[in-house]
Amino acid sequence: MSENERQFGFTTRQLHAGYSPDPTTHSRAVPIYQTTSYQFNNTEHAANLFALQEFGNIYTRIMNPTTDVLEQRLAALEGGVGALGSSSGHGAQTMAILTLCGAGDHIVSSSRLYGGTYNQFNYTFPRIGIEVTLVDPREPAAFAQAIKPNTKIIYGETLGNPDITVFPFDEVSDIAKAHNIPLMIDSTFATPYLCRPFEWGANIVTHSTTKFISGNGTTIGGVIVDGGNFDW
Repeated sequence: MSENERQFGFTTRQLHAGYSPDPTTHSRAVPIYQTTSYQFNNTEHAANLFALQEFGNIYTRIMNPTTDVLEQRLAALEGGVGALGSSSGHGAQTMAILTLCGAGDHIVSSSRLYGGTYNQFNYTFPRIGIEVTLVDPREPAAFAQAIKPNTKIIYGETLGNPDITVFPFDEVSDIAKAHNIPLMIDSTFATPYLCRPFEWGANIVTHSTTKFISGNGTTIGGVIVDGGNFDW
């Protein structure tokens, strides 16, 4: 698609965002780049890539042209500035959190959570020194009351899994902004078709693409999307 692809409707972006047909083969479908590594033009090109001074492919664990289309497409659908694919939704969530939190840090989270996230917050993160306070999203003021000087993230799910509790975006995004804390939202159950959390004050959005984005129960994956609206 063109550089102005975000001017197109949602369903068009679902099909085409992030990909322009190969000028040599004119393939309409995105090819699968089944490679682990990539050729460098010269040693200077390789050095610049590894120093992150130049954009390009280094190693498929870091970046792959096929995955890049997915990342661009989901960023376009969410209204974010960029995205990072992962091997699962839980993996995406973990990467995002561990980028922002370390031993001695604190998270305030909605208590209406996917079971795997609940276990991670209650059992896994405390083992590495990250404390999580769970609050009832039906009482938005509780998020503010739970904030500590070392709070690094306010976390919630657009629609709680599995009870579909709707996250109180208006109140909690105001609290997050007032304390200069990023608001991270798992929007798996809503998908960007129903709700785009950046429009409601979120700063980071994650998805398990295994669920409704894939929609067929045969593929596992995840994604992190950056809203470009927080001063990191």
